Amino acid sequence: MQFTTIAHNANLASWQASKQHPFIQQLLAGTLPLATFRYYLIQDHAYLREFGTIQDLAAEQARDTDIATQLHAGAEHLRQGELALRQTFFDRLNITDEEVANTPVAPTGYAYTSHMYRALMTQGTAGAIAGLLPCYWLYAEIGAELAEQGSPVPIYQDWLESYRSDDYAGEMTDQLALANRVATPDNTPALLDIFNKSSWYELNFWQMALTHETWELTEPSDFSTTT
Repeated sequence: MQFTTIAHNANLASWQASKQHPFIQQLLAGTLPLATFRYYLIQDHAYLREFGTIQDLAAEQARDTDIATQLHAGAEHLRQGELALRQTFFDRLNITDEEVANTPVAPTGYAYTSHMYRALMTQGTAGAIAGLLPCYWLYAEIGAELAEQGSPVPIYQDWLESYRSDDYAGEMTDQLALANRVATPDNTPALLDIFNKSSWYELNFWQMALTHETWELTEPSDFSTTT
């Protein structure tokens, strides 16, 4: 059985939870506050920049020139495609460079990208590929399954449509083939663990956006201990 089949089957519940998350359901219904979508876009922009860097670093570590070429191409496609599209959304929502620069990366986003850097450090190029894959794949499923359902808010619908384009689907398919290529009987358990953790972070990224997560400390309701 291919690695991608194993990984997908292991995360069906997590991915279904993502599709049913209130962030996504409110986006579909048109009730998601624009302020929340703005926050999501800014956080996702920070995440995607690290995503591209990890791809380039993984390419530099790759011993196979074809794999290195594909990873570098993926990073460039991200910069010229998805990040460029994000800029059009920024323009439509009046998100300025200053606002982006002054918005700290939220804890969940920081932890997610840190996880992927760790995957690269511990499992090399294969680990990075496994860590990056859920983002490609889950968003493609969201586009394929939910864009037809649609949102009454034009910018939300445009966001959904961007993930069911032929261009995005082709890139995702290439990443699936790449993951199967680097997976071996020996490294599959480690790669699956990395993939599972990335899927968990994908689910929690929606929650981070919905709550406008920050680094502010909150007072615990009860510090009492029992004896």
